[in-house]
Amino acid sequence: MQSTGILLDVAGTQLNATDEAILQHEQVAGVILFTRNYENPQQLMALTQAIRNAAGREILITVDHEGGRVQRFREGFSSIPAMATIAEYSQNPARNAAYARELGWLMASELLACGVDHSFAPVLDLHGPSSVIGDRAFGPTSEAIVPLAAAFIRGMHEAGMRATGKHFPGHGTVVADSHIDIPVDDRPLNEILRQDTQPFIELLPHLQALMPAHVIYPQVDPDPAGFSTFWMQQILRQDLDFQGIIISDDLLMAGATVAGTVSQRAEKALAAGCDLLLVCNDQTQAQVVLDTVDFPASERDPVQALRGQSAYSSLAELQQSQRWQDSQTLLTGS
Repeated sequence: MQSTGILLDVAGTQLNATDEAILQHEQVAGVILFTRNYENPQQLMALTQAIRNAAGREILITVDHEGGRVQRFREGFSSIPAMATIAEYSQNPARNAAYARELGWLMASELLACGVDHSFAPVLDLHGPSSVIGDRAFGPTSEAIVPLAAAFIRGMHEAGMRATGKHFPGHGTVVADSHIDIPVDDRPLNEILRQDTQPFIELLPHLQALMPAHVIYPQVDPDPAGFSTFWMQQILRQDLDFQGIIISDDLLMAGATVAGTVSQRAEKALAAGCDLLLVCNDQTQAQVVLDTVDFPASERDPVQALRGQSAYSSLAELQQSQRWQDSQTLLTGS
């Protein structure tokens, strides 16, 4: 049996003594990187190797690098457009899907070549009234989202990266931003499943992980989805038979505060069925979780399930490949 664990952040572009110490804790399954951790591809490769050396074991290195406004590394990386713009690439749906596939491959290939295992992508929420989702979504309906997201996922897989669909069962229809607020979606279960959840349902066979939303659906359950046994166990595991990894959204977001202290949030997320817990931008709080929470065993090995594998030893080597050069032609339209 494997253990559940947490994903936390490190301070800067190089590890400090505090980073090195906390990475050695056996319940630290991995690291999530941010813009502050990046200067250039060479520095990123050195940092990811330093993280692995400090941990002294297999560890997952992750990032939110979807494209558009959520792309943590820019200088030296290709500029991935927002997912909502893919449908505008041409009037030909097949050509748009091919474009999405190449973007998924390009995003994943560049990260993997620098030692980053996993990007939390794609967003499968509807493009609706939610400002925090907005153009991060592929489209306003399941019919618009699924073919493009499926192609994007295929590109990720071709590069050697697994895929995480977020934010289950759907964040796009609720206005409030769970980073700074406690969103509430007061619709009935059948309406949520028929609309917002449909892209997740259709794409589950292609997803290795899911990230639940810090959204309360009071007609379904009083807890946000990521703390809800009903959403995680009844709907996701039993009804939809999802056997992949469940990753909590950041437990320090405002939308998670309804579950209590950070330790209580961690315990409730684990009890609901999360395999990995994100605890971001506060190592003191991450240490509290490590010191106070008992992590249960899991039938799944989240690190192995999400570890990526690159065909290229560096970004420079990747950029010599014909496919990378073809992808640049697609991006520039030249």
